[in-house]
Amino acid sequence: MKKTTLFLPVIIISLCSLFIWWSINIKPVSDKESLETFIITRGSSVTLIGKKLKEKGFVKNSLAFKFYVQLTGKQQKIQAGEYRLSSSWNLFKIVDQFVKGPEEIWVTIPEGLRREEVSERFIKSLGKNSQDAKNFSNEFINLTKDKEGFLFPDTYLFPQMASASAVVNKLTRTFENKVDSKLLTEINKSSFSLKEVITVASLIERETRSDSEKALVAGIIYRRLQAEWPLQIDAAVQYAVSTKKCTQNFKDCDWWTILTKEDIQINSAFNTYKNTGLPPQPISNPGISSINAAIYPETSPYWFYLHDSKGEIHYAKTIEEHNANIVNYLK
Repeated sequence: MKKTTLFLPVIIISLCSLFIWWSINIKPVSDKESLETFIITRGSSVTLIGKKLKEKGFVKNSLAFKFYVQLTGKQQKIQAGEYRLSSSWNLFKIVDQFVKGPEEIWVTIPEGLRREEVSERFIKSLGKNSQDAKNFSNEFINLTKDKEGFLFPDTYLFPQMASASAVVNKLTRTFENKVDSKLLTEINKSSFSLKEVITVASLIERETRSDSEKALVAGIIYRRLQAEWPLQIDAAVQYAVSTKKCTQNFKDCDWWTILTKEDIQINSAFNTYKNTGLPPQPISNPGISSINAAIYPETSPYWFYLHDSKGEIHYAKTIEEHNANIVNYLK
């Protein structure tokens, strides 16, 4: 009985202290009503978001934020992206803003996609409805007719209602920023045009599995070009095959399907088994490591390469060595 009598005041004081702490920390930080940008990066934990909110002056206490969103289960509804917040908002309003969703959404475009795949990636990430998706796709494909290879793969922030023209402009501007004056000077020193170098980079992007392979594979491509050998690059033939098969249905297309013997016979300028020289344009949108490899290739005695089932690359100096690699690693 005495213990209960002793503990009761402690409990009451603790609850009162908690209530006071909570009442103070859910209030606005200031009366400044202006809106400021707050970005949640992908993979951010509730703890990290709370810490950033405190650092930016949007909440008084990061623990109060974490406690509230976890207690209400709202942490699962917080999306990565860009928000506009005010330090004059209380904790509840800030969390409600997160639940509504960001004004701008992160969209990641991986290296090595065709422009049709890039379009579909934006449609999916931005949550376009069926009619908006159709309009976006049509506009994007029309605007990028001559821009394959120049739509730089990266992670971008875009508003959900972003137009195809805004997306294309940002991707091409990013390419221009990445392929800077230093790289352009190196390209101008070579015997290849910018388009040709990006075409080589697009082949490298689809043909390699790691950055460590890229410069060496680039050297093999240039060596074959100089010797006027067919490049015999499967990715270029895949580009030709899917361009023919997928013209009317982008959404469900397998853009990089495994080639058959019949596919190798396709009549196309992109068939690098039938034709010498480079394809007429890039076959994908390469990243900066592939572009660098195309500009700074590594010379070697190799003429051939292949990847085994584990993704490991094997080089060969002669056709006999290459055939032996086929037997050893692909059959």
